[in-house]
Amino acid sequence: MSMRARSRTTVAAVAGPAAVTLAALALAACGSSGDSGGTEAQAADQIAVAASDDTCDVATSELEAGVHQFTVTNSGSKVTEFYVYADGDRVMGEVENIAPGVARDLRLELPAGEYETACKPGMVGDGIRAVLTVTGEAPSLSEDETLAQASADYQRYVQSQTGALLERTTAFTDAVQAGDIEGAKALFPVARTYWERIEPVAESFGDLDPLIDGREGDQAEGEDFTGFHRIEQALWETGDVSDMGPYADQLLANVQEIVTLADEVQLDPLQLANGAKALLDEIATGKITGEEDRYSHTDLWDFRANLEGSEAAVQALRPYLEANDPELVAEIDERFAAAEAELEQYRSGDGWVSYDQLTQDQLRGLSDTITALTESVSQVASVVAGK
Repeated sequence: MSMRARSRTTVAAVAGPAAVTLAALALAACGSSGDSGGTEAQAADQIAVAASDDTCDVATSELEAGVHQFTVTNSGSKVTEFYVYADGDRVMGEVENIAPGVARDLRLELPAGEYETACKPGMVGDGIRAVLTVTGEAPSLSEDETLAQASADYQRYVQSQTGALLERTTAFTDAVQAGDIEGAKALFPVARTYWERIEPVAESFGDLDPLIDGREGDQAEGEDFTGFHRIEQALWETGDVSDMGPYADQLLANVQEIVTLADEVQLDPLQLANGAKALLDEIATGKITGEEDRYSHTDLWDFRANLEGSEAAVQALRPYLEANDPELVAEIDERFAAAEAELEQYRSGDGWVSYDQLTQDQLRGLSDTITALTESVSQVASVVAGK
């Protein structure tokens, strides 16, 4: 019936014990019930979601239009995710990497319509779904001129990235088709930079995201492993791309579709705020283990791109944030600078050192600065919602 949004391979499946320890620390730091940034900003309601390994009990199946906060508590033994889908499995909002025993918040603006909620124990599959009906009318956050301008500004940023994404992906797939191993290896992290910057938009389009960016093991039974990481595996593990032609064609076609869709989509202000945080969560609760680019170890390219994408989203919202919480803006600026300075230590020419060369102390330094930044950016949604 429905399409799957991206699923995640569990940390233990792709990393050793030391990386698991780092990820556990990051999850603990990012995954407390204070995900929205503190007690000073409370949503109009808090909708409890009780998640386990085989249940997803949402406290209500009917809501009035407006801003709502879902508080997801995972009492199961598996890491889970929570999604709210609109028609066609368009992702309205999501929370990933909810560890056992952890509660995390998701604040969304929902106009009238039919939605589905979903928990994904183990972060795979279609999830445990339920219908959510939203009725009535409420003033939109985008009626505020400054917030409307933020959404328009961010859309222009996305459009600036999608053109380069298509150009670089074309060059990458051309190299694959030509059997140019070294050329394709050099282009792989460059093309993915533009993808990683705009993931808040790209991830909203159902199956396209996992087809382009899914990792080995993310696929349901009977599904093929495709996309960037399928070709990455061939480049670095076997050095043979003679059978990668169809995968390269499919990747380019899917990226073209994402570019077309993304250029027409404008995130609402809360989606923009949530996206800024989600990009940092990508690093702090997943990529810190090295699971993203596990064959090429080009993960630091992705780290930088996620930071840049998050900062672009925050900058779009900056005029509104400065008017409503200038102290938070100053804190976020300071923590972005700290995270970027921590990462810059690992520059190598025009790129970055191989991720597998970093020590556990160096990884911990990256994890700590990004976790601190995530805690600050997590407060943006509550300021935007005016709660």
